[in-house]
Amino acid sequence: MSRQPESRRARLRRWLRPGMGIKRWLLVVFIGQLVLALAGALVIRLAFQQVPENSVAGQLFNLVSLQFLPLWLRPIVVLGVGAAVFLIGLWKLMNVLLEPFPARTEPLVELVYQKRSLARGPRIVAIGGGTGLSTLLRGLKQVSSNITAVVTVADDGGSSGKLRQQLGIAPMGDIRMCIAALADEESAMARLLQYRFPDEDPDTHGLGGHAFGNLLIAALSDIAGDFEEGVRESNRVLAVRGQVLPVSSTPLTLHAELSDGSVLSGQSTIMRSRGLRRVWITPTDAVAAEEAVAAIATAELVILGPGSLYTSLLPSLLVPGIAAAVSRSPAKRIYVCNVATQPGETEGYTLSEHLAALNAHGVGSLIDVVLANRNLSARTPDAYRASPVRIDLSPTEGPPRLVLADVVDDDNAHRHDPKKLTDTIMRLHDETAAVPIPAIVRSA
Repeated sequence: MSRQPESRRARLRRWLRPGMGIKRWLLVVFIGQLVLALAGALVIRLAFQQVPENSVAGQLFNLVSLQFLPLWLRPIVVLGVGAAVFLIGLWKLMNVLLEPFPARTEPLVELVYQKRSLARGPRIVAIGGGTGLSTLLRGLKQVSSNITAVVTVADDGGSSGKLRQQLGIAPMGDIRMCIAALADEESAMARLLQYRFPDEDPDTHGLGGHAFGNLLIAALSDIAGDFEEGVRESNRVLAVRGQVLPVSSTPLTLHAELSDGSVLSGQSTIMRSRGLRRVWITPTDAVAAEEAVAAIATAELVILGPGSLYTSLLPSLLVPGIAAAVSRSPAKRIYVCNVATQPGETEGYTLSEHLAALNAHGVGSLIDVVLANRNLSARTPDAYRASPVRIDLSPTEGPPRLVLADVVDDDNAHRHDPKKLTDTIMRLHDETAAVPIPAIVRSA
């Protein structure tokens, strides 16, 4: 029985934390109540001014005005009782207003603090796609709601590829994963958006293999009459922190030239191929999403990657207008290198080879900081075909500046840890150095 009052007092104190935006309005309400009370006191005084003190009305007035207490104690008692009644009423009012929302699992005070605190977070643009980008977003949403994910639309496999062929719209598989990562109720939303109808079930009537999230975005795009608007509607319907945008509303086709001179087409084919020399996209005149360009122009931080080098990051940067927008942006521009190589497209790649690929495609100069993993002791999953990206740069090489930090998931050497990665990125954002440091800086 003793824990419940303490819990309520603790929650009440949390309402008064800095950043809640509550104290100022409580003060305004209190001043208003005080003025009303003063007006009431004046009315009572005028009403009872001529009433004899020994009458019933006079005795009632003496009781209400606490004449039986010392003069100095009267305002303290009235103020205490008024504050208690006001706070109890406010608390009950909020509970009544929130009663229709039983799905709320966190205390209201935490939700309000979270929303207001995140709204003050830095303006961040993350460019890329795949699992790497969604992992990054999962961490960034804990420090800011001013996030824009600019996502590749070059996928041609799986459910996205089928819908691309059937409906002629840009693929949305990577967009779906990013929306799930930025959702408030991520675990529940991810299960819903990632759900796939069984391939061999005849009762699915052609839905076999499709992810529900892809169908939702496709339906919203059809309703809106435009793919970009459909994705915007998805952001609103699913209540994500920030926004997810396609890099272009035009479906992109990825092409690659191998070291032997042969040419491949299609992201799903290229990602399994070794010896990639260069990649490009068609149509070459694809138009970058206006909102993506605008978000880059106003960003405080632009993050490139992590994600598949040739099949997620480069297809986004090769869209005309995107690289130019990043180049013009006043933001700090960070390239997050993958923690592990990928069988096929980056098999055996070192850090310098990742950077060489970016330079070969004319986007290496966009980078101010390269962030790479220095922890090679993470657990290697079973049937792990990849290997950690080896750091092969010396302190004399640069710019860009190279920062080495522990950003890997301790339980999976093939994945970044969202919190570690976000903490490191925020430390870089908070730096006040005016001049880039063209040397390797090993973080603590």
